[in-house]
Amino acid sequence: MTAIKHALQRDIFTPNDERLLSIVNVCKAGKKKRNCFLCATVTTERPVQVNVVKVKKSDKGDFYKRQTAWALRDLAVVDAKDAVKENPEFDLHFDKVYKWVASSTVEKNTFISCIWKLNQRYLRKKIDFINVSSQLLEELPKVAEESVPSGENQSVAGGDEEAVDEYQELNAREEQDIEIMMEGCEYAISNAEAFAEKLSRELQVLDGANIQSIMASEKQVNILMKLLDEALKEVDQIELKLSSYEEMLQSVKEQMDQISESNHLIHLSNTNNVKLLSEIEFLVNHMDLAKGHIKALQEGDLTSSRGIEACTNAADALLQCMNVALRPGHDMLHAVKQQQQRFSDLREQFARRLASHLNSVFVQQGHDQSSTLAQHSVELTLPNHHPFHRDLLRYAKLMEWLKNTDYGKYEGLTKNYMDYLSRLYEREIKDFFEVAKIKMTGTTREGKKFGLHGSSGKLTGSTSSLNKLSVQSSGNRRSQSSSLLDMGNMSASDLDVADRTKFDKIFEQVLSELEPLCLAEQDFISKFFKLQQHQSISGTTTNEAEEMDGGTLSRSYTSGAPQTISSEKDMIRQMMTKIFRCIEPELNNLIALGDKIDSFNSLYMLVKMSHHVWTAQNVDPASFLSTTLGNVLVTVKRNFDKCISNQMKQMDEVKISKKSKVGILPFVAEFEEFAALAESIFKNAERRGDLDKAYIKLIRAVFVSVEKVANESQKTPRDVVMMENFHHIFATLSRLKISCLEAEKKEAKQKYTDHLQSYVIYSLGQPLEKLNHFFEGVEARVAQGIREEEVSYQLAFNKQELRKVIKEYPGKEVKKGLDNLYKKVDKHLCEEENLLQVVWHSMQDEFIRQYKHFEGLIARCYPGSGITMEFTIQDILDYCSSIAQSH
Repeated sequence: MTAIKHALQRDIFTPNDERLLSIVNVCKAGKKKRNCFLCATVTTERPVQVNVVKVKKSDKGDFYKRQTAWALRDLAVVDAKDAVKENPEFDLHFDKVYKWVASSTVEKNTFISCIWKLNQRYLRKKIDFINVSSQLLEELPKVAEESVPSGENQSVAGGDEEAVDEYQELNAREEQDIEIMMEGCEYAISNAEAFAEKLSRELQVLDGANIQSIMASEKQVNILMKLLDEALKEVDQIELKLSSYEEMLQSVKEQMDQISESNHLIHLSNTNNVKLLSEIEFLVNHMDLAKGHIKALQEGDLTSSRGIEACTNAADALLQCMNVALRPGHDMLHAVKQQQQRFSDLREQFARRLASHLNSVFVQQGHDQSSTLAQHSVELTLPNHHPFHRDLLRYAKLMEWLKNTDYGKYEGLTKNYMDYLSRLYEREIKDFFEVAKIKMTGTTREGKKFGLHGSSGKLTGSTSSLNKLSVQSSGNRRSQSSSLLDMGNMSASDLDVADRTKFDKIFEQVLSELEPLCLAEQDFISKFFKLQQHQSISGTTTNEAEEMDGGTLSRSYTSGAPQTISSEKDMIRQMMTKIFRCIEPELNNLIALGDKIDSFNSLYMLVKMSHHVWTAQNVDPASFLSTTLGNVLVTVKRNFDKCISNQMKQMDEVKISKKSKVGILPFVAEFEEFAALAESIFKNAERRGDLDKAYIKLIRAVFVSVEKVANESQKTPRDVVMMENFHHIFATLSRLKISCLEAEKKEAKQKYTDHLQSYVIYSLGQPLEKLNHFFEGVEARVAQGIREEEVSYQLAFNKQELRKVIKEYPGKEVKKGLDNLYKKVDKHLCEEENLLQVVWHSMQDEFIRQYKHFEGLIARCYPGSGITMEFTIQDILDYCSSIAQSH
């Protein structure tokens, strides 16, 4: 192995400026046995680089070649396979795991030891050596020296030592001493032998001085030895005296042991007495209830504030005594059992007395509140329960005590409270809503049995009466509009704004009275029954308020000890649902009444209800008030949608008169009324999106119905119906500036413009009818391919025919025709929209355009004929102005 090492050093590593430190003969595990060498090397140049090199014998000769090299810093794990038994296998973990089998365990151990040393000296990197004990790592070099032959051992060990102790730098002190020495011998560099001889002589002088110093100190050593001998004799004498003293003290020790044992028994007795006193004091201090507390629990006054406070303190003291954490063994004592039984009797007695008193208070509250209902019967206000809540809150701590000690009685009180208060609130709320209905309808309670009267009597009709509606002439449309009241929910045009404002105020007052009433009662229930309103307790949440049959709360308990309810918020909501079970039906009845009075009231109710729902949800989204108002809001939204549907349905069912002109259609005017009312109501409202959707549905229905009526109209031209109504719609949308209807506004303007132009063109064909027909024939010939200048050679369109037609329309006849046209247009148009002058001006412009067109055709088709119309453009302007002024 030594020869191979020297050969590898000479042939492979020396040319690469590397020094070979350790070598192991290996082959790959589990494969064909092809031997190679793993070499641990370091570079001779700084910085030192440490490598593991795989060397393999060449296939073509006896020389070795370098096959693979790994840097030691890339080595992660060295696995020796077995730290106890000898095993030649080992693994090296570089970029992957390389498994090797060494030729002997000694070579493997020597190689691993060398890697460990190189890691410690150069890398200071954490390489994991697994299955190699730390003791073995330290002893590996020694094992290698004993196992390897002497020559090989010296070479390998020497190589390792040479690698490890290859070079040590001089420290600053050593460098300074050498410089001083060399400065004293200037010839040290030029004559090293003379310098060495001088150093040798100085060393001999130092050695002689050391020997003399040792010989001089021999006398001192002899003197010291004599003193030590004398000291030993003194020690022997002292030991004799100590032995005699020990014999004397032995008897004293036996006596002291007896005294110590006696003291231990006395101390043990005192300790036991102290512990017993501590236990007695603990029981007395924690399980002794003062006589004043006992008297308060048995006879305390539960009507006065002082008595309630005394009972509260006594109940708390009793609870502390009952809940004291007894130490092991205390419950076996007869006195403790007697005291616990006494506490239980006191608790049962006081709980029964407290429950009876509170039940009486609940009953008395119902009677007291009933006596005050009369003064609220004429006012739209609900009785104030604050004094009752204030009086009951004095018992809140006692209710908490009862909840913790006797849940059965606590639940019984809860049930009784809900029963009494639900009846009381039902009377109050029903009377309150009766007053609200009376104020809305202006009727007495008896009158309501026979239907609505007074101001509500305006709505006795039904929607079916809409089918009887006929559109009268524009002159009597104002009187006809009163019959629209028969449309019931479709139109409320004759209902005073004051009536709607009155309804809005009453509905708002109803909600404003109910909201603080519910919030105050919910807050009281939370405080009095010690239920957390805003506590998030995991459990099943109730989506719908449960109807509690007989007032039984959803809970379970065993032997009077209640289990935790799924959610105290659910319990509050259940109690509120039982107490205020009449609110939602009464609100729905009130909403139905308001919708019957005027379907437009659903707009007011939607805005008000949405605002109150939003306010309630901000306070507590899962509260009773929020849930109830949310359910009622659904009803209001249905009524609103129904109102919109009814309007659309009645638009579809509208019929027009065949004997009078149409004018502005009723549903167009009603859409204007609805939009104006809605914009005033929904200003800054939370439910603006619902209104925008309704707008889209209504306006599309209006467009369809206008076109349907125009197609069915016999008295009034279709273009006039379309023009007037779409002009009215455009004006309404422009005035109200409804952002969601911008597209419909543009569409209405376009339809108005198109039908105005169509009506003008259609009407102007009549005053110059023969002239129009003549030039239409000329244009037809040109369209057939006849050149314009050759048209005059056509028999039916020669110059003589043209002059004959022109003579039939002198200025006087034209003016007469325009005057008849003006009268006809005036008869077609309605007064409300005031479009006569607009249409007449458009006709004037169109007439002038036709005149210019005729003049152009004459100039192109009859060039040089000198034929002209018998009136001019100025004549047309004068005729139109004169006719307009005369009418």
